Amino acid sequence: MSDPAVVLDDLREESAALDVLVGEVSEERWSAPTPAAGWTVAHQIAHLAWTDRAALLAVTDPDGFAAEVAKALAAPERFVDDGAEEAAKLPPGELLTHWREGRELLQEALRAVPAGGRFPWYGPPMSAPAMATARLMETWAHGQDVADALGVVRTPTDRLRHVAWIGHRARGYAYLVRGLPVPVEPVRVELVSPRGESWVFGPEGAAQTVTGPALDFCLLVTQRVHRDDTSLVAVGADAEQWLGIAQAFAGPAGPGRPAEGARPTDAPAQGAP
Repeated sequence: MSDPAVVLDDLREESAALDVLVGEVSEERWSAPTPAAGWTVAHQIAHLAWTDRAALLAVTDPDGFAAEVAKALAAPERFVDDGAEEAAKLPPGELLTHWREGRELLQEALRAVPAGGRFPWYGPPMSAPAMATARLMETWAHGQDVADALGVVRTPTDRLRHVAWIGHRARGYAYLVRGLPVPVEPVRVELVSPRGESWVFGPEGAAQTVTGPALDFCLLVTQRVHRDDTSLVAVGADAEQWLGIAQAFAGPAGPGRPAEGARPTDAPAQGAP
């Protein structure tokens, strides 16, 4: 994922696809509950808008972003929800404009970052391609919540490769954020893309492996599905343990979703949004 132009183009397409999904939604449907407990469709878009603005600040004003990190550290369990709550109160048209303007400003800022440039984030420092990949991952994941709320089945695209890449790359972070030791052995991930192609991450010959559909893997690492509700096959204790805690997003560890058969109607459906 070293070419920022490629992933930025894909980020724009992923955002546009979600924009089409919500652009004509009635005001009543904006209040529809999503699988994230307490979050409506409006909260999902508000969160994306808020995170885009935070990313823009990180790229253009690292000192100013440090103040935002301090706020997050002061309220680690609330800062994500608080960030979405205010914008979710906006009328749908204003919220859409806020999101559209913010994501385009971020596009411009990321395209202007010099090669090799890095800037702070809530997790490790980011490069422009890494930030664009993270924003695509979040846009796709929250778009899944919106689609679920609206009863829409989305067609998977090859943009999922970015989500799978960051999901594999964030393996160590999933352990660190839980205070667990990171296993020494690597895990090789072999996925079947939406078009039936093979996507491979990790060294050949690794004893620990994960195989299965790319969509299932992406849903799992974004904590939109329970491990038991996927077709993923893990070989090795480390690989299986990772699938139980996988987390592609920065921030506190999320509890993930309960298995479909065990999910109460009012239970949280995901971890940290």
